Amino acid sequence: MCLAVPGKVISVEGNQAEVDFGGVVRKVNVSLVESSPGEWVVVHAGFAIEKMDEEEAQETLKLWQEVLEHEAQLED
Repeated sequence: MCLAVPGKVISVEGNQAEVDFGGVVRKVNVSLVESSPGEWVVVHAGFAIEKMDEEEAQETLKLWQEVLEHEAQLED
């Protein structure tokens, strides 16, 4: 299974960007997608693979949170 996660671009320098994933900031390769600070990108395996609008990103994050909460309930 492959997972791609939305994150908000904080800064860009060349082909590298700092991307915020809910408080966790990671360096991401943005050579496949033109991006600017403040934009949202979908990241897979360290590469930004597409841009998305903030509304779509927030909805995706909300759905991930629901999945994680459901998983935690199953473990209890």
